[in-house]
Amino acid sequence: MTSRLSHVDDRGRATMVDVGAKEPMHRRAVAEGFFVARAETIDAVMNGRLPKGEALAVARVAGIIAAKRCDELIPLCHSLPIEAVQVDFERVDGGIRIVGSASVTGKTGVEMEALTAVSVAALTLYDMTKAIDKQLRIDGITLLEKTKVRVPQPDVG
Repeated sequence: MTSRLSHVDDRGRATMVDVGAKEPMHRRAVAEGFFVARAETIDAVMNGRLPKGEALAVARVAGIIAAKRCDELIPLCHSLPIEAVQVDFERVDGGIRIVGSASVTGKTGVEMEALTAVSVAALTLYDMTKAIDKQLRIDGITLLEKTKVRVPQPDVG
């Protein structure tokens, strides 16, 4: 049994998926990733003591902006009217866990937006700490959850 790839047409060319016939739903996606660094670097990040400034605030805003502009970065992503993006940081053994979520009411999901938020937040932390730590690493960017709930339709009649 062969499966058809959703972003490839019958001639094998890349194409954007047609979501026109799909019904709008409330959609949410959550992703995570890990910024790995020396303990001293993590201390500096968590305490806002970096030469480049408050890394967590900058990384949070960078992640939010990236999610909102995902369609400009990933060629076949749909432009979505994003309703909410959240980027959170939690210190864990060996680094910082980054959790990003995105939500929309629309015809396609927001997985790429959540993954992009986490990725760009991690890259921002990397950029802001690379001068003080040469052993930085970004690990485990993955989708944790995606949900969709039918949009209640108003009673007509």
